[in-house]
Amino acid sequence: MLTTSMLLLTGCAGIPADPEGTLDRVSQGTLHVGVSPNGDFTVVAGDAVSGSEAELVESFAESLNAEIEWTVGSEEALVRALERHDLDLVIAGLTDATPWLAQTGVTRSYDEFTDEDGTTHKLVMLVPMGENAFLTRLETFLTHEAAGAR
Repeated sequence: MLTTSMLLLTGCAGIPADPEGTLDRVSQGTLHVGVSPNGDFTVVAGDAVSGSEAELVESFAESLNAEIEWTVGSEEALVRALERHDLDLVIAGLTDATPWLAQTGVTRSYDEFTDEDGTTHKLVMLVPMGENAFLTRLETFLTHEAAGAR
């Protein structure tokens, strides 16, 4: 029984895993972030990217000791790049109702906003499908940041 338990625990040591090694690659390296302009969440002015989500991503990159390489584009183009693993993360003021759920990994909601119609929306970010260690690290960071903002 003890041997079986040890084998099961050993087998779980790799979970969560990143088949493409995203977390290892970006840590102390470069975080490739796709951004599509969307109000105060993601603002693009020339080469400069700002906004509330950009600030979160900059803090996340700092926590990984990583530099950011921004790629600006439409959501569709950025999702295609994410699927090819050309990007590590996509931000665009996306909500949990994003149409990209089947093509990407999606963070748990980390914040919410209410639109002019009074509807509340939950914000998420996109990562490559299956990069679970990276997703877990990002979600842990976002949860910590949300708790600090309260």
